[in-house]
Amino acid sequence: MNRRNTRVTSVLLARRSRALKLHLNGALAGNGHGVHQARVASRRLREAVPVLTSGVKGTKANKALKKIKRLTKALGTVRELDVTLHVLDELASRDTLPRLALEEVRAHVVHERDERRRVMLKRMEQVDLPKLERRLASVSEVLGRTDSEEWRNALGARLLNRAKRLAAAIGDAGHVYSPEQLHRVRLSAKKLRYAMELVADVGVKSAANPLRVVKRAQDTLGTLHDLQILQTHVAAVQAKPSGRTLPEGGLDIIARVLEDQCRHLHARYVALIPKLTDAIVATRSIVVPQLAHRSTRARKRPLKMTLRGRAVSRRGATAAAGQR
Repeated sequence: MNRRNTRVTSVLLARRSRALKLHLNGALAGNGHGVHQARVASRRLREAVPVLTSGVKGTKANKALKKIKRLTKALGTVRELDVTLHVLDELASRDTLPRLALEEVRAHVVHERDERRRVMLKRMEQVDLPKLERRLASVSEVLGRTDSEEWRNALGARLLNRAKRLAAAIGDAGHVYSPEQLHRVRLSAKKLRYAMELVADVGVKSAANPLRVVKRAQDTLGTLHDLQILQTHVAAVQAKPSGRTLPEGGLDIIARVLEDQCRHLHARYVALIPKLTDAIVATRSIVVPQLAHRSTRARKRPLKMTLRGRAVSRRGATAAAGQR
């Protein structure tokens, strides 16, 4: 049994653990980028832990997983509004929309973000971060000592399940602009993406192109979702009495611009559906079967070394013959 191959699980987990640790300080300081990166890192860990520890005893992975889930939830209270503020700043930089109306919406979002940040910090206090770090290090150590290859089957099964769910979500959404159904497509694409990232990191080259397509679709739908969230905040400001006198129709103008952008992004997503469907087919028919076998690179390396060794031996024999 090639332990060099099986230890890839320890490397994958340790890499994702380091990423989470790296960005948590920024998240705790209230940095929007730090919150986003820490949340993504926590989601990648949530994807990796149950897969990489499949069939391995004594890891106590479930305890670590519970803490990671609490962390993701805590970070999520602020992340959404950080993005909303970023979108508002981009709109303001264009200098084509009513400035006072944008400022009114921004003040509303900032107030809500400050409230949610307090909630985030309280929730993060409930997560023992040093203990989580120790648990992840312990899991990684156990993985480094195991010869189990069960994680490949677990990851393959997860890929098939995620691909099936994404295909179903795409079918349900069709070509109609339905925010709720498009949201399901986005979530399904995101989950498949995180699983595909594990496969790509293992060295399955056939995963690279499907991963790019899924990521592109997720990014498109993610931007669409961000604009839809901003739409709800614009509507909230429209519904409440303002302490300031705004120019007539300023908020309506913003709402119309956001709706136009949402429709444009939806059309971009619809154009991606054929490639997204092809990526799902490739995941099922090519990526998963390749994952089920041991790394082809690891299998070919001894053969290459053998051939190289034979060539060297032949050159040596020829040189020796010449000397004789």
